[in-house]
Amino acid sequence: MTRALTCSSAIGLVFLATAASADVTPQEVWASWQAMMTSAGQELTVGNTADSGKAVEVTDLAVTYKDQMGGSASIIFDKLSFTDNGDGTVTVAMPESYPMQLAFPAQGDGPGSVKLTVSQPGAVIVAGGSADQTSYKMTAPTMKITLDEVTDQGGKVLDTKGDLALTGLEGGYEVTRTGETMGLDSDFSAKTAVFDLNGSDGSGGSGKISVNFADLKGATKGNFLNPEMMANMALALNSGFTMDTSFSFGAMTLDADITEAQGPTKMTANASGGSFVLAMDKVRMNYGTTLTGAKFTISGAEIPFPQVEVAFADSAFNLLMPVTKSDTPQDFAYLTKVVDFTVSDDVWGLFDPAAMLSREPATFIVDLKGKGFWTKDIMDPEVQMEGATPPGELHSLDLTQVLAKAAGAEVSGTGALTFDNSDTATFGGMPRPDGKVVVNIKGVTKLVDNLIALGLISEDDAMGFRMGLAMVAKPGAGPDELVSEIEFKEGGLFANGMRMQ
Repeated sequence: MTRALTCSSAIGLVFLATAASADVTPQEVWASWQAMMTSAGQELTVGNTADSGKAVEVTDLAVTYKDQMGGSASIIFDKLSFTDNGDGTVTVAMPESYPMQLAFPAQGDGPGSVKLTVSQPGAVIVAGGSADQTSYKMTAPTMKITLDEVTDQGGKVLDTKGDLALTGLEGGYEVTRTGETMGLDSDFSAKTAVFDLNGSDGSGGSGKISVNFADLKGATKGNFLNPEMMANMALALNSGFTMDTSFSFGAMTLDADITEAQGPTKMTANASGGSFVLAMDKVRMNYGTTLTGAKFTISGAEIPFPQVEVAFADSAFNLLMPVTKSDTPQDFAYLTKVVDFTVSDDVWGLFDPAAMLSREPATFIVDLKGKGFWTKDIMDPEVQMEGATPPGELHSLDLTQVLAKAAGAEVSGTGALTFDNSDTATFGGMPRPDGKVVVNIKGVTKLVDNLIALGLISEDDAMGFRMGLAMVAKPGAGPDELVSEIEFKEGGLFANGMRMQ
């Protein structure tokens, strides 16, 4: 994964520089193009440059990038031209196709090298603005990235082929340069994207996979620094690095067929949409994903029934947290949820053949927020996070929503706590909490009875559970409902007014 991210970053820098380097005159565009590439840590080798005044033509241009782990990426353009349009804009003409090669560090598993061909016939690239603030627009009816060759770490060519094809591409960039900082404001869209991959491992295993996306959209805005500063994220953040990236897609389908020694496996998946966000600055990091209307179906020789189906209406993950050292509390938040989760009856039948348990869709939600701060720069590679002393302080925690609903039972909780970090003795090393959490429980008695009838738990286990529940919960508003008020106050722990500690 590290090698893939490293070389993907290198490719991204190449494309970004190609796209965003433009200026009022062809000469300024070409000069700015070179400056941006070299500032991104890439090396340029130029075969020849011809300047007619109204146009600059560059031939046999090679762009290479090497990372600190031993990986590299290279792209070769046989011809580039920058032509004055006479209206303050410049047209950048790229080859309809060009080769790209990636080499990965020798450590770990994964390929040794990859050769690709990028094709973009009919692409139109127009740039304008000034040397310090460049705007860029691109349209392309199609773009295709073809996997020509993959080798293993020993240099052996693998039987693997694939391609990524996009249609209806549109994009725009605005680039500003201030000293060592490059400001970027960009967006792109594509009507469709199709990824196909197939191959064999040389020992009888083979497989193919196809993924289709519709209505792709993305945007990136931020301030980027030179590679030396970006190598230390703590330094980069404190020096002005910012990034706010979002990506979304509409309908998605996946088909995979894998054949191994034990037999074939087939998986299909579809979803109505999804999204991704990543934002960073010296105050916080926000990372999140969503997937809606998803359904997965899998069948294979090792599955004891024809197929397994899993589906959910909505899923999400989001993490917001501070990223630099501070002495004042900062906001953080955490969300994970799966809504209306279902699994096929064949799976239920393994442990509940008589359908005694409710098979209504299940939902799991944890939604938290609070305040705290780091006492160390956690993004600094030199900082050691291990140790007896925690690297941060927790000051408050709000349970916006905690919900688990499945098999006819439901447990939900809300509440708010504050923490006294000057007292870590009262609760055995953790800062002393103050506040209250209310937990509501429904349907648990019937669920326990059903689990006993199914033989999943014993009467003794159930008795211990019921006794423990009776100590911390009291009857609720309706039948088979319980409520528990957990309160931290005066250095003690109380359940429904009864002191537990």
